[in-house]
Amino acid sequence: MIHVVLCDDHAVLRRGIRDTLVESPDIRVTGEAGSYQELREVLRSAQCDVLLLDLQLPGRSGLEVLATLRDTHPHIKVLIVSMYPEDQYALRAIKAGAQGYANKAGDPLQLITAVHTVMQGRRYLTPEVAQLLADSLAQPTAELPHEALSERELQTLIKIASGRRLSDIAEELMLSPKTVSVYRARVLEKLKLSNNAELTVYAIRNQLV
Repeated sequence: MIHVVLCDDHAVLRRGIRDTLVESPDIRVTGEAGSYQELREVLRSAQCDVLLLDLQLPGRSGLEVLATLRDTHPHIKVLIVSMYPEDQYALRAIKAGAQGYANKAGDPLQLITAVHTVMQGRRYLTPEVAQLLADSLAQPTAELPHEALSERELQTLIKIASGRRLSDIAEELMLSPKTVSVYRARVLEKLKLSNNAELTVYAIRNQLV
């Protein structure tokens, strides 16, 4: 039996994923969490072989959670399940230690295949992610400015470019407005930009939104 824990802040999406996974007789969903704090509590008691982890969590991003789990629960295999397109986050997730990356917009039944794949000790890569990985190895190119951003800085860039106000971003990420302002300032400095309009143009040109 493969024991799976779901971590996504949208209860409806968790239910959809759970309903999909239970169609496989050898998969059992043993716990659910909507944040990192809830996940910590769940992992204290629930058996977990594979964690399906969303990237966008309140208070702490999925990649930050992934980095922590590598130290606290190294035996757990992590499969990132995200709404973000593969070209935005997949390589970051794989390089950070995830065993696979699946897009929420894809075929739900592929999640069953993904869980079986990572449980067998192999990486689960969609054709899109495999191509991105192959391209990055075969044709190393100069790093784009936004690729040097931290996870929080990249999230801030994407949310600003999507039209979010700093107060909205602070609420979504469970951070103070002052902290989000600091991230915005760092993004502007690293990308050598001056204002939100330029941030938006940059994000669009680089297909981040």
